[in-house]
Amino acid sequence: MNFKKPVYVTQPYMPPLEEFVPYLEQIWDSKWLTNNGPYHRQLEKELCEYLEVPYVSLFCNGTLALMVALQVLRITDEVITTPYSFVATAHSLHWSNIQPVFVDIEPVTFAIDPQKIEAAITPRTTAIVPVHVYGNPCYVDEIQRIADTHSLKVIYDAAHAFGVQCNGKSVLNYGDLSVLSFHATKIFTTIEGGAIVCHDEEMKRRIDSLKNFGFADEVTVVVPGINAKMNEFQAAFGLLQLKHINHILSRSAEIDCRYREELKGIPGIRLLHRPAESHQNYSYFPILVEPDYPLSRDALYQYFRDQGIYARRYFYPIISDFPMYRGLPSAAAANLPVAKSVSERVLCLPIYPDLAKDDQSKIIEIIKSNL
Repeated sequence: MNFKKPVYVTQPYMPPLEEFVPYLEQIWDSKWLTNNGPYHRQLEKELCEYLEVPYVSLFCNGTLALMVALQVLRITDEVITTPYSFVATAHSLHWSNIQPVFVDIEPVTFAIDPQKIEAAITPRTTAIVPVHVYGNPCYVDEIQRIADTHSLKVIYDAAHAFGVQCNGKSVLNYGDLSVLSFHATKIFTTIEGGAIVCHDEEMKRRIDSLKNFGFADEVTVVVPGINAKMNEFQAAFGLLQLKHINHILSRSAEIDCRYREELKGIPGIRLLHRPAESHQNYSYFPILVEPDYPLSRDALYQYFRDQGIYARRYFYPIISDFPMYRGLPSAAAANLPVAKSVSERVLCLPIYPDLAKDDQSKIIEIIKSNL
């Protein structure tokens, strides 16, 4: 059943090239390549409207956006976060000289477990950095209650949560700040890129200063900022992606629906729960390979690879198992049994708008044929 071409876990949607040419011609004519150009400003405005959020500040990537979010809120000492995420979540803390404190996830949505957060708070805790894993919203109301009780800031790693809604509004409106990734693997991409969503104009002004070396005006530097600006080529690509985003989301929803219909009830295959009160973006399709499935997770992963299907073990290993973190007290496996267990069973199947129906059929057939 070998595939003619490799099938990857994700693939960026590429609009027709001829639609991108006018943007490039405009950049060539203006010679405005970066530094808050017209496409940059237009994309911020259109993203605010599409995502239904008050302010968006664009970045060259999501990792620098996370680091600036920590800086603008003056986060120090210890931050409570999840071990079940992409490593950039913890790396952003590490680079900011902040110690991550890992707490376990809950077993249904794989989001950080609020009951574990409160127990991990110490006098050194300054913030909580939860992750909307696979676009599943965290328990935002409970996390906010904890933060308010203990006077903590909340920065959501919303890398997976473009367009996701919770309780009838954008999930990006929760917390003090939300940070998006627009990497090529994301459902909305600017090739590389990211953004911070904030709630007021003064905060946006401070964020914009920090991402541009700390300049307040041409001759005044007010903070030790960094260069994290998005350029005009990225912004132009984002504007074009935004024109196609409804198609991207609808196709992803169709693929998700078919997987769910075909794979439900298969012994040993567990599907991720999607909360009824949330509106998803269907950018990931994780399954858990349980002990009663004939193959182990790693054996199924290898079987897929042998057929040219590059499913991924997102997220394995968990962040706390990496050498730079495993010595932390909170990284002990005994503290993180759910995250450890999920990471050893999870497998993300290919899902992206251009995934061919025949290719999806073969992926489903592989899972069923091993029964």
